Amino acid sequence: MDSSAQMAAKRTFSRKEVEEHNSKQSTWLIMENKVYDVTKFLEEHPGGIEVLLEQAGRDATESFEDIGHSNDAREMRDQYYIGDIVENEHKHFQRTSSATLTKSSPSIFNSTWSNWLIPAAAAVIVALSYRAIVAFIKGST
Repeated sequence: MDSSAQMAAKRTFSRKEVEEHNSKQSTWLIMENKVYDVTKFLEEHPGGIEVLLEQAGRDATESFEDIGHSNDAREMRDQYYIGDIVENEHKHFQRTSSATLTKSSPSIFNSTWSNWLIPAAAAVIVALSYRAIVAFIKGST
């Protein structure tokens, strides 16, 4: 849904109103203070119906982010947007980029480190093990 369509269809809901939509017949989620009716998506969700029903009627922001959904999933989510949480019930989130909420992790676990560090460490271990085995075999003969 483009932003002009979102503005035209924009409604506001209290968290209490959203809580009432927690079944297979009416499944609403809150993500970043936006309300989504994912009822029609239940059968299509790659993670299964149960995943969405667990979050139904609740704020699913953290769960959505923890899974690490793709940009395609984020765009797909927009088609289920039905409105916003009323202003006085907003929760505040910090973002590190336009796609993810703030979650700090040590830089050694950054994918660029792990792309070469883990294979390099494995290669060193294999090489040292090989040398130790060869030395042991030569020493016992």
